[in-house]
Amino acid sequence: MKSATPKVLHQICGRSLVGHVLAAARELKPENLVVVVGHAREQVTAHLTETDPAVRTAVQEQQNGTGHAVRMGLEELGGDVTGTVVVVCGDTPLLTAGTLRALAETHHADGNAVTVLTAEVPDATGYGRIVRDEASGAVTAIVEHKDASARQRAIREINSGVFAFDGRLLADALTKVRKNNSQGEEYLTDVLGILREAGHRVGASVAGDHREIAGINNRVQLAEARRILNDRLLTLAMLDGVTVVDPATTWVDVTVTFERDAVVHPGTQLTGATHLAEGAEVGPNSRLKDTRVGAGARVDNTVSDGAVVGAEASVGPFAYLRPGTRLGAKGKIGTYVETKNARIGEGTKVPHLSYVGDATIGEHTNIGAASVFVNYDGQDKHHTTIGSHCRTGSDNMFVAPVTVGDGAYTAAGSVITKDVPPGSLAVARGQQRNIEGWVARKRPGSAAARAAEDASRQGGAEG
Repeated sequence: MKSATPKVLHQICGRSLVGHVLAAARELKPENLVVVVGHAREQVTAHLTETDPAVRTAVQEQQNGTGHAVRMGLEELGGDVTGTVVVVCGDTPLLTAGTLRALAETHHADGNAVTVLTAEVPDATGYGRIVRDEASGAVTAIVEHKDASARQRAIREINSGVFAFDGRLLADALTKVRKNNSQGEEYLTDVLGILREAGHRVGASVAGDHREIAGINNRVQLAEARRILNDRLLTLAMLDGVTVVDPATTWVDVTVTFERDAVVHPGTQLTGATHLAEGAEVGPNSRLKDTRVGAGARVDNTVSDGAVVGAEASVGPFAYLRPGTRLGAKGKIGTYVETKNARIGEGTKVPHLSYVGDATIGEHTNIGAASVFVNYDGQDKHHTTIGSHCRTGSDNMFVAPVTVGDGAYTAAGSVITKDVPPGSLAVARGQQRNIEGWVARKRPGSAAARAAEDASRQGGAEG
């Protein structure tokens, strides 16, 4: 990956690569879930603790191959493992729980000692090839690409690296794996030959979509997997009644949820715990993270993080909703408005060019254009409260802490530093003084002076 980040911690669609694998594995409800860690294990273990605290980890001090890794995993479980052991790779984020479940079901139904998940791929370069008995079709071996003959490299059915084993037979067979291969490693795939030679049944379960087993080894493959997974998520959403106008430019996380008749316009990214309620409409060109959009609400050209937008409310275009924003039903946050830690009541509007931070605004209030809630004194943040049915003038500064009572008005251009009683009009600005003739005296010969002189003549002529 050419990265300071361990491969399995690179993210697509809201989860790390290993996080996707864990999510799929968890759906099988395993008694134990063990992740074998080696390179950069401190980072990986910390991530696992945060992602799935119930996961157990086994340390592979030396990376001596896949067989050695599984042996370390079994030792973490005490060595004597009964039942079925399913082995998956940590870099296959497209693997689904359905495919894993089919593998386990095939394993039990066929009474296999080991069942390998396989797939037929257009290009098998780099993968271990599945060698079958020509007569019975049984799996006889898995040959790694580097060890394969020319005839074996022509095989398109490949090993996914995903297996279901009889636990006790696996533990015994791992003690017999040798390192006589080009890599000098313990190959897990050698277990198949060992078990077969011992007279046990080796079977296969073929994945319906070969893309599910794709491993990620570089940024190109990471982008390809992201595209596939995103398309899969959008397809599910559309089949559930969501309109996605342009899937090619719409990106979602696996944790995003929708209700029917939601509409997503082009150029939109929905991440984290974002939820669109019935009939909500988002985009174009919007980025929502951990944001809940109410039924029938409209969010246009907006960046939002940790906000709640009420039913039938409208946001944007070009709005920025920061964490703690709560917009009530039928409210409005308009063009070039930024909000943070603000509770804005039902039917209240903040239409234009304003900043609302650390504030509570009641119902059916209108905040005038170019208003700023001055919440920071250079050391601490302070709160502003504006009541219901207020009308605040344009270009107001509300210097917190301050309260404007219900039904109050504030005049345009005011700096509000004191509480305003309910029903009052607050005016906090200097008296206007006109100095006549100033332009002619201070800017003689200028365009402004000539325009003023012409206006004076016209006024005199009309008089």
